[in-house]
Amino acid sequence: MSLIKNYSSLATSDRRKTALKILEAGLAAIQPEKVLQEQIHLKDGVLRVANKRIKLSKFERVFLIGFGKGSAEVSSSMESRLGDSLTKGWVIDTVAKKFKKIFFTLGTHPLPSEENVAFTEKVLRETAGMTKKDLVLVVVCGGGSALFEAPYSLPMGKLREVSAKLINSGATISEINVVRKHLSKVKGGGLAKHLFPARIVNLIFSDVPGNDLAVIASGPTVRDGSTIKKALSILDKYEISRSDIPESSLTELPKEAEYFENVDEVIVLSNMTALEAMNMEAKNLGFKSFIFSDKIQGDTRIMGRKLIEQTPPGKILLAGGETTIKVVGKGKGGRNQALVLASLPIEDDTLVLSFDSDGIDFYHFGGAMADKKTGVKAKELNIDAQEFLKNDDSAGFFEKVGDGILTDKLGSNVTDLMMILKI
Repeated sequence: MSLIKNYSSLATSDRRKTALKILEAGLAAIQPEKVLQEQIHLKDGVLRVANKRIKLSKFERVFLIGFGKGSAEVSSSMESRLGDSLTKGWVIDTVAKKFKKIFFTLGTHPLPSEENVAFTEKVLRETAGMTKKDLVLVVVCGGGSALFEAPYSLPMGKLREVSAKLINSGATISEINVVRKHLSKVKGGGLAKHLFPARIVNLIFSDVPGNDLAVIASGPTVRDGSTIKKALSILDKYEISRSDIPESSLTELPKEAEYFENVDEVIVLSNMTALEAMNMEAKNLGFKSFIFSDKIQGDTRIMGRKLIEQTPPGKILLAGGETTIKVVGKGKGGRNQALVLASLPIEDDTLVLSFDSDGIDFYHFGGAMADKKTGVKAKELNIDAQEFLKNDDSAGFFEKVGDGILTDKLGSNVTDLMMILKI
């Protein structure tokens, strides 16, 4: 296993080996260089992005803006491909990367920071006054909402506080991003308005269930229909005090059609790429498998059980998406580990696995797996899975039982990958 670092310690049964091989196939399929080799080509002055063809000679200048987890790797490859055709670029990511022409900032996630804002403001300053003779390639990856941020008026400390409350409230990513858009100058079409009338081509690496363009990185170049009223209703729904966000700190989003007429949105990668590779690997291994959904959303604490119920005996269920969890405890871990932990106890031959495709499930592990053996280990250690779940300490539990899945921080982020094996 080249991506899963602790395969040997996890692969203690044939069923576990199968699950890890399937996950490895999915992760390998979404690594940036492989995807870019298949999807992006430059030949004879024509840039081809998926099915979109762009004649570079039509433009006087070519710029690149990249933001989100994995954007540095993608942008580095784009810089190499474009060569002298690239005028200038700006990239922010959570993993450092060296560039020749591109200005890079090491940013923060999941909360915005002064570094993130300074980067975004620099981009806005240096891309002012664009014309129709300019081409802007925008690399959009998961995590872009936090990394690419220029607040409308809310101070950074308060913005971080509100962001943390939203993330821990149990709100869906769509709801969180509605509020984010109305607090920002660049989200919800704000970047498209700023770059107008330049030609914009978005290379989207989707981390959103269903690939809703308005939700991915909070849709900086996408015409958005939400309103301040909608944002305020979401704050009320999750009991986030309006005293934290004065109505004057929210802004309406650009609605004029002209700002979006020169914008092309190209989904280069989504979780279906990973799920299809996983499905093929399962079948190559001789098993009956199926993709249940690429749009999984809902309560983390009950989703594992729901997916188990949807898996017929003798089959492997594959799914992608992003569940939500209301954090009430003081432990460590992310939604993938929590989903697996909440599936315990497992008394039969079922195995549950959930993994964050960027390799980091908020803390250390990228996800976890569990089966009957997990319960046996917990009993031997005299620890109670439910107590760990109540304290939101899924990582603490999987550290003790040894069933956390460990990779390096990976170059792509296409939501979470889930698997149920009844084989």
